[in-house]
Amino acid sequence: MRGQDDGADPALSYQEPSTSTASHIGALEPKFQAPATRAGMVARTTLLDRLSASDEPLITVVAPPGYGKTTLLAQWAERLGPRVAWVSCDKTDNDPVAFWTAVITALDQIAPVSPAASQLLAASGGGVDVIPSLVSTFGTIRGPLVLVLDHAEAVTSRECRTSIAEFALRVPKGWRLAMASRDPIPIPTAQLRVQGRIVEIGTPELAMARNEASDLVRAAGVELADSRMDELLQRTEGWPAGLYLAALAMRDSSPAEGFTFTDRLMGDYLRSELLTRVSSSQASFFMRTSILDRMSGPLCDAVLGGKGSARVLEQLVSRNLLVVPLDHGGEWYRYHHILRELLQTELRRNDPDLVPELHSRAAVWYESNGMPETAVDHAQAAGDAERVARLVLNLMNPVWASGRVDTVQRWMEWLEERPSVRHSSAIAAHGALISALLGRPSETERWAAIAEGLPTTGTLPDGSTASGTLAYLRANLARAGPEMMRRDAREAWDGLSPTSPYRTAMMLTEGLSYVLDGDPGRADAVFAHTYDLATDDGALPVAALILAERFLLVAERGDWRAADALMVRAAEILESGRFDGYWTSALVFAAAARAAAHRGHMHAARQYVKRAARLRPLLTYALPVV
Repeated sequence: MRGQDDGADPALSYQEPSTSTASHIGALEPKFQAPATRAGMVARTTLLDRLSASDEPLITVVAPPGYGKTTLLAQWAERLGPRVAWVSCDKTDNDPVAFWTAVITALDQIAPVSPAASQLLAASGGGVDVIPSLVSTFGTIRGPLVLVLDHAEAVTSRECRTSIAEFALRVPKGWRLAMASRDPIPIPTAQLRVQGRIVEIGTPELAMARNEASDLVRAAGVELADSRMDELLQRTEGWPAGLYLAALAMRDSSPAEGFTFTDRLMGDYLRSELLTRVSSSQASFFMRTSILDRMSGPLCDAVLGGKGSARVLEQLVSRNLLVVPLDHGGEWYRYHHILRELLQTELRRNDPDLVPELHSRAAVWYESNGMPETAVDHAQAAGDAERVARLVLNLMNPVWASGRVDTVQRWMEWLEERPSVRHSSAIAAHGALISALLGRPSETERWAAIAEGLPTTGTLPDGSTASGTLAYLRANLARAGPEMMRRDAREAWDGLSPTSPYRTAMMLTEGLSYVLDGDPGRADAVFAHTYDLATDDGALPVAALILAERFLLVAERGDWRAADALMVRAAEILESGRFDGYWTSALVFAAAARAAAHRGHMHAARQYVKRAARLRPLLTYALPVV
C-alpha cells in the first residue's frame, strides 16, 4: 500500500508517507495523494466514527512509529471523498515557501487557488506575517474541505512551525486541519482545547483493541487461540507494528520454534527473518538501494548498474517484504522506515566505501531526469562538491526568486566549507547578491571577500564568464565611486551570458552611475533603454524601479505631467504584481508619495510612505539605490 506509516504490509493499519524531494511534478504526485486503502487492511472503525461525528476544526494524531497514524487519516479521507487535500511532509518542507507551496499545490487539486497566494509567498519569503493574507486568498475555495498534513514531524524549521501554529488559529470557516506526527505538533493545544476546537488522538486511542488486533494477525495469515491472542495483545500493548511483526514471525516459523517478543525484536527480526530469507542478490538490492528515499525501476537500475529492478520491486511488494508502492501505477516505491534504517546500518557496516559511489550514481540519474534539487542531495551525500557547485549555480537564482531563501542558504553553507571547487567565485558572488537582497550587508561583505579571493577565470555553465560575474558584484557594491561603478557594469554586461537576467541590472546600474555623476540626461536615456529590456525579460519589479528613477529625474526638471504619467505606470506594475515585499518597490513607493504630495493628496502620500518604510531594512549600502 502506498505511503505506509510505520508498517510492513498492505494488511497492516499503519503507513508512512513519501519523503520525495523531487521538483519533477510526476515524481511529486504521491506527496499529494492519500494512501489508497486495500482489501485486508484493518479498519479503525471506532476512531473513524469519532472523527466523522466531530466538527472541531483541528485534529491531531500524535504517536510513536507503528501506531497507524497515516492509515487512520487515509481511511477517513476515503470516507470523506474528494474534498481532502493531502500533503505528506518531508525534509524539503523546512523552507517556509516550499512548505506553503506544497499546501497550495494540494489545495489546487480540490479547487483553484488564487494566484495571489503564490505571489504572496514569493514576495514575503513565507514568514509568519504572511499567514493572515494567505488565508484570505484561500477564500476563493468554497465549501467544506479537509487539509491533511501527514508526517508533520519532518517539519522542524522554527519559522515553518510558527506559521503552522498561526494557520491553526485561522483555519477558514468550514475547513478542518488534520495533522499526523510522531512528535508533539507546534500548535497552542491548551488554548484550542479550552475553546473546544481540537480533537486529539494519541497512543492510547491508536493502540489496537482485541478485535482489531485479531483481524490484523488473521490478515497476516496467522490463526491464534484466544489465550495466545490475549497474551500477544498484552505484551505488545496494542502496538500495531509489534503485532504485525510478531504475526509475520509466527507465520514463517514452525510451531515448535514459537516466537519470543523482545526489545531487540525489530532489528533482530528484520535482520534475521528478512535478509536471511531472501536471495543474496535481493539482500544486496535491499542494502544498496536503501540510500534512496524512494525508488523506481530505472533509478534503481542506475544506482546498481544493472537491469530488472522494476521486476524486483514488484516481487518484493508481492511478498510483503516491507516495500510499499507510492502510486497506483506501480512506478515508485519506498522501504518501510525502520527497514530502511536497518539496511543503511548494514550497508555502512559491511561496505562503507560503496556508499558515496551509490549516491553519486543517484545524483547522475536525478540530474539527467530533470530533478536537480534531489541530485544536489545525493551529490552532497557523495561528497561530490564539483557536481553540487555546478547544480547549485544553476539552481540558486530561480530557487531564491521563488522565495525559498533557506534552501539556497543551506547549499551555500555546505559549499562554503569546500572553497576549492570550480565556479566557487561565481557561487560566492551570487551568495553576496542574495545576502544584499535580504538586507544583510555584513554577510554580503563576507561572501564578496570570498568571491574576490578566489580565481576568476573560466566560463560558467550558462555561458557567463567568472570575471563578468565578479564585475557584476563590484558594480552592485560600488565601492570606488560612480566612474568605476560604470566600468564594472559595462564589464559585467560584456561578460554575462546574453540570457542572463543580471544584464538588465547592469544597465540599470550604469544609469545610476550617471545620476551620481550629475548627468541626468544620459541617465534618463540609459533608463529608457533599460526599461525596454526589463519589460522584454519580464523583470517587472525592476521595470517599476526604472520608472521611479525616471520620475525623479523628470520631476526635478519640473515636468510634472510627464512625471505623473511615469508614476502611474510604475504604480500599476506594483499593484498588478503584488510586489510590495521587493526591495525594488521601496523607491517606487517613496516616489509615489512625492507625486501624491505634489498633487495635494496627503492621505495617499502617507500610505505610500508607510509601505516604503516597511522595506527600509532591505535598503543597505550593499544595493545600488539612488
